Amino acid sequence: MIDFNPQGLTFENVDRFYIKRSIYQFLVSKSLILDGELLDIGCGEMPYKNEILGKSNVNTYTGIDIYGALEYKRGVKPDYLWDGIKMPFDDASFDSGIATEVLEHCPDPHLTLTEINRVLKRDSPLVLTVPFLWPTHEAPHDYFRYTPFAIQRLLEQSGFVNVEINCLGGWDASIVQMLALWIKRRGFSIRMQKFLFVVFKPFLIKLLSKDKIKPALSDQIMFTSLGIVAWKK
Repeated sequence: MIDFNPQGLTFENVDRFYIKRSIYQFLVSKSLILDGELLDIGCGEMPYKNEILGKSNVNTYTGIDIYGALEYKRGVKPDYLWDGIKMPFDDASFDSGIATEVLEHCPDPHLTLTEINRVLKRDSPLVLTVPFLWPTHEAPHDYFRYTPFAIQRLLEQSGFVNVEINCLGGWDASIVQMLALWIKRRGFSIRMQKFLFVVFKPFLIKLLSKDKIKPALSDQIMFTSLGIVAWKK
């Protein structure tokens, strides 16, 4: 079990705390629609594998990542690698799929989503998350930040239906996220970072307790990232 109680906010995790918590909570909330043979696209080190296996009807968990995506911990590696164009699977091979924090790294997201659609069985769910308030990373392979309207259009153009989009965080969480990144990544000395964390921690926790999330397809909203569910037609 991953502990994401707000009191667990520490100097070491402040920049990643809210993002990791919101992704985890979203995946857990959608775990019951995942079943059978699951494909984790852009899996990395598969950080949510045990949580998904423990909270869903998934019986086979397969991870696939792009060649050269990152260096893995010793003993951890994807089950398959692919070139970002064609996956080494037959049509309709999987009952469900997840792709967490992946689509921003795909230079042709329509191609990627169409390929994911191909390897999913009919009426299968795809659960995705994409960042919005996050620094460029894995340079130079960081290409996009998506609005809800863009991600809906991409999924529908790629053959998915019944697209459900959720904001993972509202205005207050967005302030928390940017302040946390500022503390840890702006370039302050470690001493200054620790001082700023002590000063701002009560304010960050208070803001998180006040955060209100609005519907993703509203106007004039702010969000930290998006959680999406779509279904293969």
